[in-house]
Amino acid sequence: MDYIGIDIGSTATKVVVRGDHNGHFAMPSGWNSKETSQAVKNRLTEAGVDLAEKCAVAATGYGRISVDFSDYRITEITCHGRGGFELTGEDCTIIDVGGQDTKIIQIENGQVCDFLMNDKCSAGTGKFLEIMANRMGVTIDELFALAKEGKPLAISSLCTVFAESEIVSYMGEGHPKENIAAGIVDSVAEKVAQLYGRRPAKKGIYLTGGLSHCRQFADRIEERLSTEVRTLKLGRYAGALGASILAEEKAGK
Repeated sequence: MDYIGIDIGSTATKVVVRGDHNGHFAMPSGWNSKETSQAVKNRLTEAGVDLAEKCAVAATGYGRISVDFSDYRITEITCHGRGGFELTGEDCTIIDVGGQDTKIIQIENGQVCDFLMNDKCSAGTGKFLEIMANRMGVTIDELFALAKEGKPLAISSLCTVFAESEIVSYMGEGHPKENIAAGIVDSVAEKVAQLYGRRPAKKGIYLTGGLSHCRQFADRIEERLSTEVRTLKLGRYAGALGASILAEEKAGK
């Protein structure tokens, strides 16, 4: 029996399989969640997973409704909280920076006890970094590499469109790429820290989502919170992992 969690985010799709075929993989979500869902199905079938009978599938994320072969569709907060608890093994606060939104999830007794999400704007998310990296003609990894060497310029706008205008102005004035990149990364870290500050918790803080592998980004948040922010090796799979665990629990019932 396999228990499968599929997290279709706005930028990337993450899949975790637990049971007879243990493993995980990620792929770009692309522009069509239905096509992404079919691509996931094909890859699972090629790996020998019996989707017809010997499995339970839970889908979460932005495109969960498009996973027509799922047995359960579960909210992101629930899945990220459950997966975060599994990865950390303790009650904690999860900061999940996704492509479309940023979530602060507080875990108590292994369950979600509280959460916050950012306003409907991409300025404090991975999408902001993607847009600004494209504007500068670099990848996100290259953006972070530049930021590491720079002194951050102030980016004060709360809106992505206006923030982009600020960055274009800085580019036109001939400011070093490193300083602009540092300002971009700092801007997102500041917004994440502000969101956390609306309801802080006295628990260990862990970074999940697409930027969870980036120690540099965690350090920028850490500086603002004046407390340790830990990264997780499989942090980007927290939602998919939680979905797979919940699929097993629901199938057992």
